[in-house]
Amino acid sequence: MTGEAEVLDRTFRALADPTRRSIIVRLSRGPATVSELAAPLAMSLPAVVEHLNVLQKSGVVWSRKVGRVRTCQLEPAPLRSVERWIAQHRQTWEGRLDRLGDVLGATYESSE
Repeated sequence: MTGEAEVLDRTFRALADPTRRSIIVRLSRGPATVSELAAPLAMSLPAVVEHLNVLQKSGVVWSRKVGRVRTCQLEPAPLRSVERWIAQHRQTWEGRLDRLGDVLGATYESSE
């Protein structure tokens, strides 16, 4: 598997969970402590830390610890890889959906 494919796989796995996506949305506004990230979530702090570990292993988030406070920050490079991959496939998908719309429109019109 190529390096880019591995980045995509790890990033898509990290993005697959709604809790992790909400953490990413929060971090898109700027760095936050683990406590700040956990506050709006209906789960224990250890559960939030597990989600953060997945995000860190994927490379989407990094953190630093100063004293007892761990601050997390978004790392945009893996997300840019996903964005590039989607852009490369968008034209194909849109063409197929347009053709499907034409077929469904024609089927609907002929059934009237």
